[in-house]
Amino acid sequence: MEDECRPLLSSEQQTAESYSQRGSTDSLDFRAKRPFYVEPRNIVGDVPQERVSAEAAILNSRVHYYSRLTASSDRLLSPPDHVIPHTEEIYIYSPLGTAFKVKGLDQSSKNPSFITIFAIWNTMMGTSILSIPWGIKQAGFTLGIIILILTGLLMLYCCFIVLKSPKAIPYMDTLDWEFPDVCRYYFGAFGQWSSLVFSMVSLIGAMVVYWVLMSNFLYNSGQFIYNYSQNLSMSDSEFGTNGSDRVICPFPNTNHEGNSTVRTLFLTASGNDTSASTFEHWWSKTNTIPLYLIILLLPLLCFRSASFFARFTFLGTISVVYLLSLVTIKAFRLGFHLQFHWFDYTEFYLPEFRVLFPQFTGVLTLAFFIHNCIITLMKSNKHQENNVRDLSVAYLLVGLTYLYVGVLIFAAFPSPPLSKDCIEPNFLDNFPTSDVMVFVARGFLLFQMITVYPLLGYLVRVQVMGQIFGNHYPSFFHVLALNILIVGTGVLMAKFYPNIGSIIRFSGATCGLALVFVFPSLVHMISLKRQGLLRWPSTLFHSFLILLGMANLLGQFFM
Repeated sequence: MEDECRPLLSSEQQTAESYSQRGSTDSLDFRAKRPFYVEPRNIVGDVPQERVSAEAAILNSRVHYYSRLTASSDRLLSPPDHVIPHTEEIYIYSPLGTAFKVKGLDQSSKNPSFITIFAIWNTMMGTSILSIPWGIKQAGFTLGIIILILTGLLMLYCCFIVLKSPKAIPYMDTLDWEFPDVCRYYFGAFGQWSSLVFSMVSLIGAMVVYWVLMSNFLYNSGQFIYNYSQNLSMSDSEFGTNGSDRVICPFPNTNHEGNSTVRTLFLTASGNDTSASTFEHWWSKTNTIPLYLIILLLPLLCFRSASFFARFTFLGTISVVYLLSLVTIKAFRLGFHLQFHWFDYTEFYLPEFRVLFPQFTGVLTLAFFIHNCIITLMKSNKHQENNVRDLSVAYLLVGLTYLYVGVLIFAAFPSPPLSKDCIEPNFLDNFPTSDVMVFVARGFLLFQMITVYPLLGYLVRVQVMGQIFGNHYPSFFHVLALNILIVGTGVLMAKFYPNIGSIIRFSGATCGLALVFVFPSLVHMISLKRQGLLRWPSTLFHSFLILLGMANLLGQFFM
């Protein structure tokens, strides 16, 4: 055994002094510490199929050959520079028989602050932006603005706690940790699994909202194309305003609180009425469209890798920019229609303070939610010392965007002749199908959601399958069963309860309870206590945050 460990060639002139220098600082020289490769079958990377190249395998043999020629302290026959691979090609060997690629060594791959801020803004700009005007309506105009600002500040603070939580753990390498790892450190398996479950609530809730909205957008887009091709005109003046920029009220004489489905508008046409009724039978927003989407999206969910769909993430930015332009143009053309009635209801206006405000806090919890991926996003920031500043600026921009859309749509909604209570959970439903600008917005959003939906499904699959089976893609049938469950949930909600406002507020309040209020506050207090820095004002404040999260969730069931 000893002979096998000896180098093939050893220096006969080595003295005791040379052996004593093996632990010196000279042996820590990078050129004296040569990296090595492991066999291709042991390589583990971002993609399960990843294998080391043939060139790397040859380099592996060469490095092992040089390491057998001489001892590590004898640099006479150490591998020359041309044998050593580039830094980005080095793998670190694990005692488990695998190897992981070295990442983050090249500072050129880091992003400046501007890109990091934009990435956070783009990630948070989701479907919730469509429900912000409805949320302001539910809370009241003045109270809605106050709640939006305060909720944004609280969400920012809790996000800051999540961001710094791995760095507060001593004596452990937390460089690659995410917040579920932090929860596992403090709360054991319960913390890890509960954080996973609540993270799934946010992801699956977003996928359900996507399915409802895709059904809505596909229905209205198809209705626009059919009306245009058949030369149909809308005879729905009793439901909305007149003029080129018409605004409609889908439910003028009903309790609007629990409804979000736009009523089918009557058509008059020079064509065949039988043809129109047949089209309406096969093109129904709740009965047929959710089923049609299965044909398109279920196969996409079964893709092994989601890298193809990640190329279309830029469409999210285009959609949001166009939506902001649409809101600006509509507000300019419609003008502002505001009257302040602090506590009294009128025929066309609502009180400034309403008891339904918890519905808006539930929506905002999901609208500002980025806590489950903020650590990953901030790792790519070139200047880590600016993380707090960049995160604050990103939240400021998100808050201003929500405030801009919510205030303009609410203020420009024509009252009279329509009541402010007519504002829909998806404010695009307050514009007729024949509106060309809204048709383009729906088209942009539909295509964006079709590309983002498989990405969300991929994230659900990675977390669920990885935790249960230890493999992101255990088999096609495992993945298919999970996807059928997710798609079935979306279809049922789109058919029986297509209210995106309620879906967003419930999922936001549920995931926010654990990942925004409870776990970050507990982690922060435990960390301070272990450092001997916990004081009673901090205990009271963070205990108040936990109670606030519980009240936010309970409030959704009573409003």
